[in-house]
Amino acid sequence: MVDGQSESGRAVLGRTLRFLREKEGKSLGQLADESGYDKSYLSRLESGERLSKVTVIEDLDGYYGSGDLLVSLWKLARIDAFKDKYKEYMRLEAAARMISVYAPSVPGLLQTEAFAREVLSEPQATVQDREAAEEQVAARLGRQLLLRKDPAPSARFIIDELALRRASAGAETWADQLAHIEAAAQWPNVVVQVLPFSAGVHHLMGKGSLTLLRHTDGSSVAYTEGGSSGVLMDDPEDVLRHCLSYDRLRDLALSPSDSLAFIKDVLEEHRS
Repeated sequence: MVDGQSESGRAVLGRTLRFLREKEGKSLGQLADESGYDKSYLSRLESGERLSKVTVIEDLDGYYGSGDLLVSLWKLARIDAFKDKYKEYMRLEAAARMISVYAPSVPGLLQTEAFAREVLSEPQATVQDREAAEEQVAARLGRQLLLRKDPAPSARFIIDELALRRASAGAETWADQLAHIEAAAQWPNVVVQVLPFSAGVHHLMGKGSLTLLRHTDGSSVAYTEGGSSGVLMDDPEDVLRHCLSYDRLRDLALSPSDSLAFIKDVLEEHRS
């Protein structure tokens, strides 16, 4: 406890990293030499100042022979990278058995690291801003682990055609992003549908994204996000209304097979 508040997840992870290193009788310099990671970077992980990508923590779990202890702590620590208003949503998303998403842009759960970095980085950012953006990237990539866990949730993504037509700044980054969506659309637990321009005006246009989360106990929540604000709803009437909205969009979208062909065509157009 610090000043009457619970210790943050990042602080717990950092303290554990330091404990394991000292237990091995290693200095930060030795750890840096043997792990290949920068000494100052490792120091900031131990102090709880930085949140790394999960691959770094997996490497350190392997280095210390600690099983998945550090990765388990990292999964809790990554929540610190989100603002308080998102933390309850993150908890509910991680426990969901069914995830249904409508997105006017590339959904965070399907973004590549390079594309996420481009989306989350601010122009003319300071060093502190860039570090904060890197934490957001790491946290976003961490969220994506839920799509590959066992048992994995059933996930459906309805993506507006505009999202597939608005290329990122880097040609290679965009090709990789489109290829990743194409690959994800073929995962057994994931369905991707494209909402084409030909569907015309729809009632969620201009209102941001919509996510529906369904849990094994039968409970459901709806989450809408637009700009910098998000609203989490668990009132049955609100959730039902948004479920109906989602069903209408699903009816307007291309079928999964036609959507996959559409994505492949867009990728080929981009590469040509």
